[in-house]
Amino acid sequence: MIYKIRIILDAQEDIFRDIEIDAGNSMEEFHNAIAQSFGFLGNEMASFYTCDEDWNQDEEIALFDMSDTGSDVRLMNETFLEDVMNAKNPKLIYVYDFLNMWTFFVELADIVENEPGAAYPNVLFSFGELPETPPEKNFKADPTFDFDDTLENYDDLDFDENWN
Repeated sequence: MIYKIRIILDAQEDIFRDIEIDAGNSMEEFHNAIAQSFGFLGNEMASFYTCDEDWNQDEEIALFDMSDTGSDVRLMNETFLEDVMNAKNPKLIYVYDFLNMWTFFVELADIVENEPGAAYPNVLFSFGELPETPPEKNFKADPTFDFDDTLENYDDLDFDENWN
């Protein structure tokens, strides 16, 4: 099966790519297709994240395991596109270059049959130019969280204040 997927840069302007890719490809191959379609070199860290219908981030699928002991993080080269994206779960979040946080919304648009002789992955449509710098993120704090209350109640924390 061939997935037709739209990858949208999280920005004010409309900047997106429509890609078709074999559902049996690895997430690493999908990462490479996205990076190339937007003009990235592909040499930065990246991760996909599963998410719900409202784009709330869930499980990470990383390009590399950066932990010292080996973690439970799924890796792109061991995970296949069809295992994380399908008609019931059509959305992913993709982050490229953790220093700059290029963030993309990835959404499955259609599932079609493989066309004989066609080469995949394939960029179907490209709209907008990638800016020179990533769009600024507006991370909003939880307005109900009381930082002062947390610092005043340090007696409730589980540590010995005379540890040294």
